[in-house]
Amino acid sequence: MAGSAAQKVRVISALNARANLGKLLNHLEQESESLVIEKRGTPRAVLMSLRDYVKMAAPEPEVLRLIGEESKRKGTDALSSRQIDQAIKATRNQKTR
Repeated sequence: MAGSAAQKVRVISALNARANLGKLLNHLEQESESLVIEKRGTPRAVLMSLRDYVKMAAPEPEVLRLIGEESKRKGTDALSSRQIDQAIKATRNQKTR
């Protein structure tokens, strides 16, 4: 599927999907895998996790990806909202002096 190159795709029958839907949903939640569901040998639908669907339907804008990478590199990705507010307040106080 579009998105991750590591995405695995498996083909299953509609009968198998119907009989094992609960197990398949749990599996999709754990793994980065999509299921092509076929009926009588013809592909009819795709079943994927909600997370993978959102990544495909609304890909992360490039600028947000770059900001996220920079935040991880600087170690600021683990800051709490309170710590961020304190840092902003301190920076603003320095600028007004």
